[in-house]
Amino acid sequence: MAKILIVDDEDNIRSLIKKYALYEGHNIKEAKNGIEASEMAISETFDLIIMDIMMPELDGFSAVKTIRKTKDTPVIMLSARGEEYDKIHGFELGIDDYMVKPFSPRELMMRIDAILKRAQRGTLDMSHEIYDTKNLFVDFTARKVKVSGVDAPLSPKEFDLLFYLIRNKNIALSREKLITEVWGYAYDGDDRTLDTHIKLLRKSLGDSAGLITTLRGVGYRFEGDL
Repeated sequence: MAKILIVDDEDNIRSLIKKYALYEGHNIKEAKNGIEASEMAISETFDLIIMDIMMPELDGFSAVKTIRKTKDTPVIMLSARGEEYDKIHGFELGIDDYMVKPFSPRELMMRIDAILKRAQRGTLDMSHEIYDTKNLFVDFTARKVKVSGVDAPLSPKEFDLLFYLIRNKNIALSREKLITEVWGYAYDGDDRTLDTHIKLLRKSLGDSAGLITTLRGVGYRFEGDL
């Protein structure tokens, strides 16, 4: 059972999500706007936050930005708009997933379950793993990445993607495989989310961006060395 904060100014949306989440055995709290959500997320501990973008007083983007100053709680963002700009902006702020309204409540529950399981695996993995080559240093356990000796500010999802690529270095990984393993749910045919994260990850890696090779018509490969 997880403690989840549902944030949306539409009562019917909150009620729908709450109904399915309670059925799955989760503990639910609600907020109607970004300000209320920020205050609750900072003062309390949640396992996951479901955050709408368009809300009165304080939008979802601003709320996530405020929360990220002190908390690293996983966030699934909801939006009536599916523009790439909104998705990229959300991922840059460190959200874990993005769903466009109208959405399937069952799919949302599936994504919630995947994020919670991944977070639990990270908590249970106490072995100290390090990857160190030329300009790139990665501490898996501490979730720290340095490029040419400088800390790289990766989002949680960028960490997950980079770690999976490194652990499977020199192996051709299909888009389907990466989505299933890193996001934790069945591939739905839309690889734009993956490509967007690869683009953001390469930007964060700077001089080491060339370690990630695009395999046309297939996916990506982490070369292991430049």
